[in-house]
Amino acid sequence: MKKYQKLHDGIYMGGADDVEDMVKNEKCDVIIDLRDEVSAPSTENPNLEYIHIPLIDGEQTEDQDQSLKNAINTVIQASKEGKTVAFHCAAGRNRTGSVAIGTLISLGLFDTYEDAEKEAQRLRPEIIIKKPLKESLNRMFPKE
Repeated sequence: MKKYQKLHDGIYMGGADDVEDMVKNEKCDVIIDLRDEVSAPSTENPNLEYIHIPLIDGEQTEDQDQSLKNAINTVIQASKEGKTVAFHCAAGRNRTGSVAIGTLISLGLFDTYEDAEKEAQRLRPEIIIKKPLKESLNRMFPKE
């Protein structure tokens, strides 16, 4: 059974332990690593585009909003270019969930944070967004 999930066409999400399976099974072209606590790539595959966009887990920093926005935009851009993309953090809960929610909204699949969060959690039940990233998402996608 796969431990990672498909977020949308050509877009996958999981934890660090899922990277090799996502690459092998889904033929990913791009891997986006959201972990702040590591300096080595999550995969050494020379055929992949590896992008490191560190998000800090559970802490609020001044540039967290911009880093989150960059991660979401990078996922969407890779997808628009026809690339198969996967993103991950350590466990695939908070940082991965935040990028998943922002991606769903940015793709126009959901209008509200709440609806996008429900869908992300339906797809990946272990998603739990901590307060700092939830606040970042609410600033990026304010309630109307």
